[in-house]
Amino acid sequence: MLDNSQIWIECDPEVMLGKPCVKGTRITVESILQMLSAGMTVPEIVNDFPALDDEKVRAAIGYADNHLGKGFAS
Repeated sequence: MLDNSQIWIECDPEVMLGKPCVKGTRITVESILQMLSAGMTVPEIVNDFPALDDEKVRAAIGYADNHLGKGFAS
């Protein structure tokens, strides 16, 4: 999977206490993951949050994969 998280995800201490967010929004990676885990689909998330599109949601997933999946033993 192409990781475009460096393009769309930023951590700014002035926005949402520095949590990773989609650039230009206050929508956190955490909130996107919570919506997905609650059963929402990517199109449903995009429909509910017009500032997002498929690429930005997938960037949040890629960010989580790259940053949360490291260092865990299987």
